[in-house]
Amino acid sequence: MKQTHEKPAAAKKAVTKKAVTKAVTKKAVTKKAATAETGGKKTVAKKAAAKKAVAKKAVTAKGAATKNAAATKKTAATAKEAPAAKKATSQKTAAKKKAPAARKPESRAAMVRRARRINRELAELYPYAHPELDFTNPFELLVATVLSAQTTDLRVNQTTPRLFAVCPTPEDMAAMDPERLEELIRPTGFFRAKTRSLLGLSAALRDRFGGEVPGRMEDLVTLPGVGRKTANVVLGNAFGVPGITVDTHFGRLARRFGWTTQEDADKIEAEVAALFPKSEWTMLSHRLIFHGRRVCHSRKPACGACAIAPLCPAYGEGETDPEKAKKLLKYELGGQPGQRLKPPAGYPGQPAPPMAAP
Repeated sequence: MKQTHEKPAAAKKAVTKKAVTKAVTKKAVTKKAATAETGGKKTVAKKAAAKKAVAKKAVTAKGAATKNAAATKKTAATAKEAPAAKKATSQKTAAKKKAPAARKPESRAAMVRRARRINRELAELYPYAHPELDFTNPFELLVATVLSAQTTDLRVNQTTPRLFAVCPTPEDMAAMDPERLEELIRPTGFFRAKTRSLLGLSAALRDRFGGEVPGRMEDLVTLPGVGRKTANVVLGNAFGVPGITVDTHFGRLARRFGWTTQEDADKIEAEVAALFPKSEWTMLSHRLIFHGRRVCHSRKPACGACAIAPLCPAYGEGETDPEKAKKLLKYELGGQPGQRLKPPAGYPGQPAPPMAAP
């Protein structure tokens, strides 16, 4: 009976042991599966990291290549621009050499010395300077000067031969039919106003001065259409009386040279006259007007071809490159005809052509 009771207990114990073993086995399997899963995840993460590193390396390599290409391109561009930069530097250096040094505030005495030196330099440059209107007597010069307002001396010189062929004296001109006179001087522009001035001054010369042009400033400025500028032209070139002719060229250069800051012609005349001996006034006028027409132009002065650039405070307002500036020169300096159909002896340029037939 004792054996019968022990057998079921042993069987029960075996079953329990088997269950425990099974549980342990199951736990081990679960642990193994968990370990495998963790390992799989680590492997995936590792692979992702490796892939990311490869991509990063590729981006870095691409960036380096781009950077190297840009550097190479920049080097090539620099090499290409080097000659142009060198040329620009050379031109700049040449301009600096020719440009006048920066000046301190100029004393009155220093300004007078510089002004007179400019006059001497211009005298050497234009030893043939002269009035650029064709004339043979004071009356022709007076008429031509009145006609020269708001037009070129060339246009006046092309117009006056026909005019003086018809009315060579004040008496002849005073008797002219206004419409006929207008037609003769039409090419000079503003012909109606100029006709009134010519008829008025001719009648005044006939009636008040015996048909002769007076040789005094106070008499000349009483004539219709005659101001100080015209009077100075006539006095200086027909009578040998020194005078300063302030036209647009003279005024512009006087300001650029620092001789005056005035805009009014009478004030410019007074200030410039104080810088020079009276004996120089007439020729000074011709020299400045010559230089203004040929070199020191209003819009684009030829600074690089100017003989007095080292003395000029306005150097650099125009073209400073010598070759480019040379192309801006006019009349005889530029190889072109002058303004007079009959230039005086010693003029190095070519005579101007007459007006084309209508």
